[in-house]
Amino acid sequence: MKRILLALALTGLTATAVAADAPVLPATAAPAGAEVYIISPVDGATVGQEVTVRFGLKGMGVAPAGIGKEHTGHHHLLVDVKDLPAAGQPIPADANHIHFGGGQTQATLKLAPGTHTLQLELGDQHHVPFKPALVSKRITIHVK
Repeated sequence: MKRILLALALTGLTATAVAADAPVLPATAAPAGAEVYIISPVDGATVGQEVTVRFGLKGMGVAPAGIGKEHTGHHHLLVDVKDLPAAGQPIPADANHIHFGGGQTQATLKLAPGTHTLQLELGDQHHVPFKPALVSKRITIHVK
């Protein structure tokens, strides 16, 4: 039993070490003039705890994750994120990095009362940011 636990512990340590040294993935080039933006709510808006965020995209199309079609990507909504996800790595998937890999162009969020920031980042078919990164202006909303 001790050998099994030791083997599992060592395997976990190895997996962690490999993840820390994850290879940089090739970035998909963003077409010149492409832009991602938040249509609504507007910067500085006061909203209810359920808020619908509408995503905008110019110069590209939206396609679900896993679909490798030129000049397309899918949205990721960054909620209360100060630093952009690392270049060459898939955008994290957690409560602050919300993936819309189905090709969605809007979402209704439930947010706690207070001040929050929202920002969009477009990812390629593998959830990797484009090069250069296609990010919207970060907006601030106030949830009542």
